[in-house]
Amino acid sequence: MYDVKKGFEVAKEIFAQYGVDVEGAMAICDSIPLSMHCWQGDDVGGFEKKEGGLTGGIQATGDYPGKARTAEELRADMEFAMQYIPGVKKVNLHASYLEADTFVDRNEIEPKHFEKWADWAVEKGIGLDFNPTYFSHPKSDNGTLSAADEDVRRFWIEHGIRCRRVGDYFYQRTGKPCVINHWTPDGDKEFPIDTLSPRLRMKDSYDQIFEATEDVQGVVDGIESKVFGIGAESYTVGSHEFCMGYVMSKKRDHIILTLDTGHFHPTEVVSAKLGAIFAFSDSLLLHVSRPVRWDSDHVVAIDDETKTIMEELVRLGKLQDTYIATDFFDASINRIAAWIIGLRNTRKAMLAALLQPVDLMKKAEADGDVTARLAMAQEFRASAFSLVWDYYCAEKNAGVGLDWLKDVKGYEASVLATR
Repeated sequence: MYDVKKGFEVAKEIFAQYGVDVEGAMAICDSIPLSMHCWQGDDVGGFEKKEGGLTGGIQATGDYPGKARTAEELRADMEFAMQYIPGVKKVNLHASYLEADTFVDRNEIEPKHFEKWADWAVEKGIGLDFNPTYFSHPKSDNGTLSAADEDVRRFWIEHGIRCRRVGDYFYQRTGKPCVINHWTPDGDKEFPIDTLSPRLRMKDSYDQIFEATEDVQGVVDGIESKVFGIGAESYTVGSHEFCMGYVMSKKRDHIILTLDTGHFHPTEVVSAKLGAIFAFSDSLLLHVSRPVRWDSDHVVAIDDETKTIMEELVRLGKLQDTYIATDFFDASINRIAAWIIGLRNTRKAMLAALLQPVDLMKKAEADGDVTARLAMAQEFRASAFSLVWDYYCAEKNAGVGLDWLKDVKGYEASVLATR
């Protein structure tokens, strides 16, 4: 292993030429919470006492051995992975990850069904985020919050209400805000004749959920859109226009827009939408994933779009106002390694963005010097930030380079292989 400290000192000299405060950038990067999604560890299975597979366009591919079978195993796996993910962390749960001795339907969940998760989070000093599970249920086949069947719609409204109360419980237990993300798979395989009525029903459903839980505290609600899903290729009720319109019309601080990096047309990028959203909203929920051809939720890579998203948030001065969560599920590789790779890449892209001379680039732009603007923007795409990253990881005892990989392989041999 090379001298990490020496490399860091060289990097500091390089960045100092451009007025970049390397240690300040590291401190900011370290303080931004990343919400680690639980569903990577068990292929979105959850722990409800029921039979049935995934629906709503959700699909985990691969059958790598060793997935978590119980909540205890899942928490142990997440805890192991967290050692190698530097910075402030939260854990993101779906409602289907409840723990109960007997079957509890979605419209009956209560805080007590997540007590062990809260106990664990308090012990570890981390926050908890939450998601209603509007998919993989017999009552989700013909719509949820937009369902024409009023009994079905009432069922899902009650689910949303109870999820907000679980979020309040998480806030009360951990002392950290609980970000709840609302996403539904509602849509149509073919082009419907009436595209308005389902959206009016969904709008009313959200209104009922929020009106019934006005006493809830410490909860932020993201409304997530999608361009299409498997089985809903022609029409999505919760489209980007609908979700953005709903959020902006509510004018409530706790209701914000969710942008998922895989939920748009392949020619669209989330990074290009951020400035427009923040012109009307103070905060945003960002789901970081990696689409390949479609919303296939691959492990986050430190690719151009991930880097550009972080650059845009830093340049807008909105990094601290953005709730960032990972959202992928890869069952073709070691699931713990997938967590570590994806969350490290997310944090790595963030640090790289923070190590850019934003003030210098903004000045060049204001002065009309577009040549200097382009030169600087490109130069810092290939800067010495990896030397800073290695030092940051060493300081956090999170493993430098691929140091973590041998430990994951050891955990696989001693723990995962026995499942």
